[in-house]
Amino acid sequence: PGDTSVLAGLYGPAEAKVSKELPDRAALEVLLRPKVGLPGVMERSREQLLRQTCEAVVLGVLHPRTAITLVLQVLSDAGSLLSCCLNAACMALLDAGLPLATLFCGVTCALQPDGTILLDPTARQEQEACAILTFAIASSERKVLMANTKGSCSVEEMQQCLAAAQRAADTIFQFYRDSVRRRYSK
Repeated sequence: PGDTSVLAGLYGPAEAKVSKELPDRAALEVLLRPKVGLPGVMERSREQLLRQTCEAVVLGVLHPRTAITLVLQVLSDAGSLLSCCLNAACMALLDAGLPLATLFCGVTCALQPDGTILLDPTARQEQEACAILTFAIASSERKVLMANTKGSCSVEEMQQCLAAAQRAADTIFQFYRDSVRRRYSK
């Protein structure tokens, strides 16, 4: 929702520490900082989902033996945080001019007890939901790069959520295009 915000900072490609260096591609690190306190188990698991998604699109072979660090700082969490992080991550990669195979966006769906699907749920709607599904969707062919489910739903319900998320992705990609256009037309 409009009240969730995440600040993204991207550092690199820079020289990698020998321990983290990969001979054939860039080593990508994602750090998720909570609004207050230290990162915990929740942040660690999200960092991994974010890193896997970014690694799927960053053409790291063009920068072997380097390190790229993406830092995501949660400013406010009013729901749909993982998809907000995904969108911030993609915008940061794009803004840094890193070579990407495709763009991606995050969409969160909440499956309500009555079977309706809510996109971009608030924290309260997430609490009332039977299941919360977050997808990372690529701009090329609307492929799913990552899916994360909390709660339980049927295969059919998951497919309905995915279809809704893929439709919503179009709006987000249009927002990316408009943002980039505004930025470079100044």
